[in-house]
Amino acid sequence: MKENLYSVSLFSGAMGLDIGLEQAGITTLICNDVDADAVATIRHNKPEIPVLDKSISNVSCEEIKALIAGGSPDIVVGGPPCQSFSVFGNRKGIQDLRGQMVFEFFRVVDELRPKAFIMENVRGLLSIPFVNKKDFDPETMSPDLLRPGSLIRFLLGKFNGIGYRVDCFVVNSVNYGAPQIRERVFLIGNVYGIEAKFPQPMFSNRPQDGLPPFRTLGDAIGKGFADPYPEVMDFSPRKLSYLSMVPPGGNWRSLPLDVQKESMGKSWYLKGGRSAYWRKLSFDFPSPTVVTMPNHAGTSMCHPKELRAISVGEAAAIQEFPACWAFQGSTGSKFKQIGNAVPIRLGRMAGETVIDILERAKNGEMGDEITSKVTHIRPHVRTRAFFRNGESFAGSTCYYQSQKAQMSLFDEEGKGESSRA
Repeated sequence: MKENLYSVSLFSGAMGLDIGLEQAGITTLICNDVDADAVATIRHNKPEIPVLDKSISNVSCEEIKALIAGGSPDIVVGGPPCQSFSVFGNRKGIQDLRGQMVFEFFRVVDELRPKAFIMENVRGLLSIPFVNKKDFDPETMSPDLLRPGSLIRFLLGKFNGIGYRVDCFVVNSVNYGAPQIRERVFLIGNVYGIEAKFPQPMFSNRPQDGLPPFRTLGDAIGKGFADPYPEVMDFSPRKLSYLSMVPPGGNWRSLPLDVQKESMGKSWYLKGGRSAYWRKLSFDFPSPTVVTMPNHAGTSMCHPKELRAISVGEAAAIQEFPACWAFQGSTGSKFKQIGNAVPIRLGRMAGETVIDILERAKNGEMGDEITSKVTHIRPHVRTRAFFRNGESFAGSTCYYQSQKAQMSLFDEEGKGESSRA
């Protein structure tokens, strides 16, 4: 019989990670967040859980211990702010105050000494340098600090130095049954030196894998979906006029050339990173990553059938929040909480990984050394082609077009829906 396991949650947000961990069998003892609306969401849905509603940099471990009756949690979990590491931001790293919160997470682990920890973030954390060129001082700093990935190497070394083996996994939620393509990084550490074993993909868009096909947007919010929170941050009339010309599954490339240039301005001349411009979703494919502002031209998440942005309830369903989970604050704040959350499915996978480590330790297993390892588990997934060989495509075109006909062999309901990919 498995023992009860308890966690302390930092940077809790709307509790996406924590809900997943609870599904795996890990009980949240205490939450922490500085955002007032996120705190209100936690208190509304989980009134029994104490919340430290201030920056973790102002939280002492004595405060945490007092709230958990002086005990020591089995696990410390959390996703420090990712904006300064994201490839879509300014990438200021730890020169941004938000980026320094990874060290606050380290501090809490060092002071609480849990059996294990889970730290979640964006993939960009793996490539960010310790210091950027603007703030580099050649007289006092080593050139190695400018190298891509020097921050994560430093951080992993810090955890190793206090006795934690750390396995870093780059994963994608769609591989585990979420109806959403979303890459995340998990640092999973433990004091036993045991190598973590994150689950292998359970779904695939490659027939040769012999797995059920990816779940789609239609599975999450398609026919029969009852929207619990239909409020919308909608597009402006101008944006809607352009989106009205885009078919489900298409984007800016679906527009006539003159309309592309007119609607996108200088962005039309940029290279790469524009697939979300004037994007209309498709029920036949997994959702792209849920964003915090779905009504922006460059991050648009337009409903496949209705000319509007997706709703709060739809975004939450894509992230797999329970239908009863009530987000607090303005509509914009609700989207921020949902877009910043860890997919529930990935939280559960990370929880099961830690439970496996602690069960193995309980049975006497010990690792050989305190070290770190980075593993990529098919994180970069493409399911459709927007543009190839000079031709623009919309939502009915599978990225693996030559294998599309074979997908019916792996349809999980045996209906031969070859549009799934």
